Amino acid sequence: MTEERPVLVIKLGALGDFVQALGPFSAIRAHHAGQRIALLTTPPFVPIAEASGYFDDIRAGIRPAWWQFGAILELRRWLRDLNPGRVYDLQTSDRSSAYFKLFASPKPEWSGIAAGCSHPHANPRRDDMHTIERQAEQLSMAGVSLNAEFDRRWLDTNIAHFGLPKPFILLVPGGAPHRPDKRWPHYPSLALRLVQQGMTPVVLGTRAERDVIDEICSVCPETIDLSGKTTLMDIAGLSRNAAAAVGNDTGPMHLISTTGCQSIVLYSRASDPALCAQRGPDVRIIRKDQLADVSVEEVEAELTLR
Repeated sequence: MTEERPVLVIKLGALGDFVQALGPFSAIRAHHAGQRIALLTTPPFVPIAEASGYFDDIRAGIRPAWWQFGAILELRRWLRDLNPGRVYDLQTSDRSSAYFKLFASPKPEWSGIAAGCSHPHANPRRDDMHTIERQAEQLSMAGVSLNAEFDRRWLDTNIAHFGLPKPFILLVPGGAPHRPDKRWPHYPSLALRLVQQGMTPVVLGTRAERDVIDEICSVCPETIDLSGKTTLMDIAGLSRNAAAAVGNDTGPMHLISTTGCQSIVLYSRASDPALCAQRGPDVRIIRKDQLADVSVEEVEAELTLR
């Protein structure tokens, strides 16, 4: 591979997947020290990518559908102008694998699952692996060593403007509206119990979770509602200052847990933590077939309140 040619990393989303690619990003940066590294991603993740310092160039845009010919041609032009010597496809989807075909011959070196690529992740059971282990093995097959203890100190920001009293605990009660089986229903009761123990509940979320958040704040008026008021970097900063976090299997919990915040993550049978569980220095998983069967007492028992 020509040393002067840049390296391209592809990671499009979702949030949890992007967070779990931070270790691979760090490993690729270390392996290609001194080379220009570009990232192809989607707009929500640009602030994290910029703060990381791993990338020299970041391109974020739509993921064109097959019928969006103009957008596909624009993407092809950008890829060919970049002219990378090696591509790390950490998305490994049908969409990202198809980008391999957008390059003229000779193709760049390619780590991923695209047919005919130079460094395939040649494990037929790759889909049965946790994301972290799967990416580590993929990189290993391309000659890149992944260190699970990479530096995360940059994943932080000043949260003084929120004026939060300490100690506080983050609650992440939301999740996709079409997946109610991934939402724990007992956050209002947990918020009340936390207040009784001198903790301030701080709720994170979006407008899509307004009904759940309104219920928590109605039952427990001491709750501070930060829904719709935080950036991803704000969430990282909040997690570094929180006593703990309790949340469903959502992207924000991946971000919170990777900072080292004590994280209690609640799973139903709708998702398998063996494949996608949050990772970090202090993560505890509670899983039952039905989330309603997880009691407030069980969650409290996992919390180490300081």
